[in-house]
Amino acid sequence: MTNWKRVAALTTLVLAAAAGMVAAVVLYIGWYDVSATQPHMAPAHRMFDIAARQSIRARVQDVQVPDLDAEGRAVSGFKLFRAHCVQCHGAPGLAPEPFARGMMPAPSALAGSAREWSAQEIYQAIRNGIKMTGMPAWKYRLDDDEIWDLVAFIKVLPTLSPADYQRWARQYPGSPDTRAAASHAGVPIQDVRLGDAGAGRQALHQYLCTTCHAIPGVVGADRHVGPPLGGMADRLYIAGVLPNTPANMVHWLRYPTQVDPQSAMPDLGVTEQDARDIAAFLYTLRDDK
Repeated sequence: MTNWKRVAALTTLVLAAAAGMVAAVVLYIGWYDVSATQPHMAPAHRMFDIAARQSIRARVQDVQVPDLDAEGRAVSGFKLFRAHCVQCHGAPGLAPEPFARGMMPAPSALAGSAREWSAQEIYQAIRNGIKMTGMPAWKYRLDDDEIWDLVAFIKVLPTLSPADYQRWARQYPGSPDTRAAASHAGVPIQDVRLGDAGAGRQALHQYLCTTCHAIPGVVGADRHVGPPLGGMADRLYIAGVLPNTPANMVHWLRYPTQVDPQSAMPDLGVTEQDARDIAAFLYTLRDDK
């Protein structure tokens, strides 16, 4: 390596180390304001915007778009939009709910997104959510057909005036029959096959398990509102009442208040598949000997 290359490499390392130290000091002394009364600084906002858009674009190449003009699809999407989206994003002539107006970053107006984003990109954003924006991953709440129904309506949204939107509201009242609303408690299924532990680890975040429990190896799962979940595979009982079997674990995850009406753990609408996946992950947690 020539002298100038050595100098350039050393200079780069020194500058990177200095930048890291400055960033660490800024964070440690609390100089960066994380309150929701101030927006992100322009460079940070731009960085997040580019990262989100490029991340979504990189993951939609294999997404196949169904017929968005199929009969009833946009109407179903409109009902889903009213049930789940308008609260944060608003609609033509309709403001978001007060809590959403204080979110930072502010939820986007979807008429603009519909013009700028492809159907595949909208689907990806709805299905998998976007970190640090308040946008959840709806694949844990809606099935794929429902998500495509939403995409179909969102692509129509830029064509609707406030009067048009109100006309749709009068013409198509009522709420959609979503997957979560259709679920109902039942007796445990005896022959339960556990699912994908990796998917279960991911689903823990989507059902807020990490907000109450300390879970070994899971980022952010260090709360002690509920009991720690370490060693779940070695416990004799679930919630102190059910023998620790896969069938009972899945049933407990889906309907905790049916098992124990006094439980502080609420029914979170966990789907059958997600419960199997979460159970598979919990059974990887063993006591260290």
